[in-house]
Amino acid sequence: MNRTTIMLPPSLKSRALSLARRQGMSLGAVIREALEARLQGSLRVAEEGDPFWGDDLVFEGRIPRDIGGNHDRYLYGEDS
Repeated sequence: MNRTTIMLPPSLKSRALSLARRQGMSLGAVIREALEARLQGSLRVAEEGDPFWGDDLVFEGRIPRDIGGNHDRYLYGEDS
């Protein structure tokens, strides 16, 4: 293992320490498990693609290039 230093807000560190004590784990083990779970979730979404665009009940067709700036128009129509 490699040693890594991270900065945590006091409330997050306190909650993580409480969880570690309740589960009989070290703080490092709690952080490693949380990071592993987060990375696994990110990898699944990246492998499967964005679930919003993958659902043809939500959107069918090509993704417009201006979707970010004009999302209200695409969601609610011209009169929104």
